[in-house]
Amino acid sequence: MVDDQTLTSQPTRAQINRWRRYLANERAEAAVYRELARKRTGEEREILLALAESEARHEAFWRDKLGEYVGFPRQPDLGTRFMGLLAKRFGSVFTLALMQTAESRSPYIQDDDAPDQIAADERIHAEVVRGLATRSREKMSGGFRAAVFGANDGLVSNLALVVGIMGSGVSSSLILLTGISGLLAGALSMAAGEWVSVRSQGELLDASTPNPQAHTLLPQLDVNANELALVYRARGLSEKDAAEKARSEFSRMAFEQAIGLDREDHPEGVEQHANASEVVGSAWTAAGSSFLFFAGGAFIPIIPFLFGASPVLGAVIAVVLVSCALLFTGGIVGVLSGKAPLVRALRQLAIGLGAAGVTYVLGLAFGTVIG
Repeated sequence: MVDDQTLTSQPTRAQINRWRRYLANERAEAAVYRELARKRTGEEREILLALAESEARHEAFWRDKLGEYVGFPRQPDLGTRFMGLLAKRFGSVFTLALMQTAESRSPYIQDDDAPDQIAADERIHAEVVRGLATRSREKMSGGFRAAVFGANDGLVSNLALVVGIMGSGVSSSLILLTGISGLLAGALSMAAGEWVSVRSQGELLDASTPNPQAHTLLPQLDVNANELALVYRARGLSEKDAAEKARSEFSRMAFEQAIGLDREDHPEGVEQHANASEVVGSAWTAAGSSFLFFAGGAFIPIIPFLFGASPVLGAVIAVVLVSCALLFTGGIVGVLSGKAPLVRALRQLAIGLGAAGVTYVLGLAFGTVIG
């Protein structure tokens, strides 16, 4: 519980305004956590409600500190209001990622008016939200990852292709044909590659997963030879720990046989693992997402040429359209990674425009050589 503080002097106008802003933000953040909790169950709901309760304590502190200067309720910061809107409309990992960033940038750290305990609370909140956001990210299938990177690849590769072929001095119709060919070839290649990648990853996990029926062999093993210990040693346990675990399993088996318990209902002897498809996602989902989103991204650079734009005008429009799309997808990746979305958006834009610039120069050189 935060200790009460008494004002030894009249607060300045700047302090009053700052404390009122803190009060509004704490109230809004508590509402965000309660809204997120409303759409969840179990342990996650309990954690979010506990965070909301903590923010409510901070709100009470600033209200008490303001005293007669509390004034009328004011609007929280724009970013906090935006997170509240996201929580009400979606309640997704995007909101948690934004809250993680907001909590880690608490202004209390540099403010002498804020108690150290509240500043520490906010920094711990960032770690709590980081954990919740990580859970949500892990629930995303391989299809979502394939979708995001497929769209980025489609945008960059086909823009580079269109701008490069434009630099060689060809007609708009040939640029359009080249762009459509690049869309289809790239989308099929991405889908095939994603399918092979996810399928291979799943097969590797299956090969590393213990046989779920291995526990049925325990009654036939020689207790004295104790080959079960070799299984545990192969899985990384030390010789002593493996022997101890094997003895424990044999003791449990003997007890279960004595009371007539069916081990088919309780296969504790060999650990059970999640199905590989649950870990890496469906290969067909990943391939389909990769194909569709690559094609969607690759379609944007050829839009102006579908309407008969000239090579130069079409290339300029394509660059503008793709730049907007790259800023958007880069921002999404930044939000999901818990990093500053603007930095990721600008990085993605720089990569896309850099690739287009290189191919344009090569196109110019190629056009000059064959011209």
